[in-house]
Amino acid sequence: MIKNSSIEALKSRLDIVDVVGSYVELKKSGTHFKARCPFHDEKTPSFMVNPAKQIYHCFGCGAGGDAITFVREIEKLSYPETIEKLAREYNVHLEYEKGSERQDNRAIEQLGSYFVKRLATQPQAKAYLEERGIFHSSIEKFQIGYAPGNPEQMQFFEKNFIKPADAMAVGIMAQDDNGRYYARFIERITFPIHSQNGMLVGFGGRTITGHPAKYINSPQSKLFNKSRLLYAYHLAKEAIFRQKEIIVTEGYLDVVMLHQAGFSNVVATLGTALTNEHIPLLMKGEPKVIVAYDGDNAGKAAALKAARLLAQSNLEGGVVLFGEGKDPADLVKEGRSDYLNQLFKHPIAFVDFIIEMIVEAHNMNTPRGKAEAINEAKAFLRSLPKLAAEHYTPYAARMLACDINMLRMAKELPNVTKQTAATYDIAEASILKTLIQKPELVDDVLDICDESFFEYHRDIFVLLLRSQFDHERVLALEMEESIQILQESDLRQKLTMMSIKRLEREIAHIVADRVMDGQRKMFELRDKRHKITKLRKKLSV
Repeated sequence: MIKNSSIEALKSRLDIVDVVGSYVELKKSGTHFKARCPFHDEKTPSFMVNPAKQIYHCFGCGAGGDAITFVREIEKLSYPETIEKLAREYNVHLEYEKGSERQDNRAIEQLGSYFVKRLATQPQAKAYLEERGIFHSSIEKFQIGYAPGNPEQMQFFEKNFIKPADAMAVGIMAQDDNGRYYARFIERITFPIHSQNGMLVGFGGRTITGHPAKYINSPQSKLFNKSRLLYAYHLAKEAIFRQKEIIVTEGYLDVVMLHQAGFSNVVATLGTALTNEHIPLLMKGEPKVIVAYDGDNAGKAAALKAARLLAQSNLEGGVVLFGEGKDPADLVKEGRSDYLNQLFKHPIAFVDFIIEMIVEAHNMNTPRGKAEAINEAKAFLRSLPKLAAEHYTPYAARMLACDINMLRMAKELPNVTKQTAATYDIAEASILKTLIQKPELVDDVLDICDESFFEYHRDIFVLLLRSQFDHERVLALEMEESIQILQESDLRQKLTMMSIKRLEREIAHIVADRVMDGQRKMFELRDKRHKITKLRKKLSV
């Protein structure tokens, strides 16, 4: 938390005419200044700035406040972020309460400056950046640095009185099994990672010595959460708010090179797929979201997962896939910025892309393949906001070459709530992810159930039976970090319990069916109850 004394010191330095004037053109009007309001469209200026009272007010939309309020609203920042931004611009030193994030990140800030200085002394690292086409101006803009060997860094920590406990707490130092401390980033080109308000919270590191791990990131800490951060967002947010568009890529160099080519609204995920935790950040300023990934199988799988998440969150935007084995950094280096610009201008809408991937994943020339595609598309459409689902259903029907009524939303069966559906969806996913990691357990699963058991992910189970582990649907599930891998005993227990629950639901549906054939249904009920008894005996063994 920023100390109140620092905030008051900043306020005393601010002049509202200077602050507002850096965003809009002000014209003198008596003792006041006026302009067209930046918060709503208007032809006649109704936005007034009062230098005597250090406030602004719009008589058209009612917006008003002081200089801090103005920057906070126009930049869409939190209050602390606004204070820190203005403090940097007006060269005001801020003091923080003990234990605050800013105090915690001082060791990272010191190390980041050290890495930047060390890059100048490392010919191999400089040669690599030059070979990738990165300009010196970009190196300075992104504060790219170099992490030297362990002995040098440990000397740096000692010389700057950085305690091991403090360094470990923010992920720049680690400890081996023998209790010895060591620097986490060694002999790597470093890419500093900032929070959305510009605070340095961690690093990404690219090896130049052939280490098996080409890239590593800071570990999870009280400052660093890769599922909430986007690389270079603090540099891109002004362009994002202005252009109403954000481009999300996969790598640090893609971001650096695209910014270098003029695409200043580009960010990247940090070695992980987009998650629900990224959504609030992506929604800031209500931009269109473009997911720009490699066109290989892994890239398609990641794009498919991102498109599902963004479509279900009702965000506008689309997907761009790069072909020819090229990534954005390569295309910029080759001088193909115009081609990139055209790609970004014409992305494939999220829902269109998902339906296309569903069609591509199934054999539409067989009744079974087509039925599986229809079921998957129907489940996806059901996950969308209602208006979006209704809008895209006709398109999905055309792509699947099926009657539109086959995709209409059916009424939910009795006693099956959305929460129950979500529970079984996750349970199925955990079983299947376990089989992806441990394919030798497939026979154990088949002892208890067949493919009809899987209501939500049947297509993935079929792919596993066919050993198609490189299929994008399988890869997408394998990349899903929220789905756990089960122990063998837990797997069998979960399968058995889900079999029981499924049979119980089927019984409930049969009982609720008013048109059932009494005698035949009685035999079905008796058979299913007998199966439940046998399964319960298995659990008790």
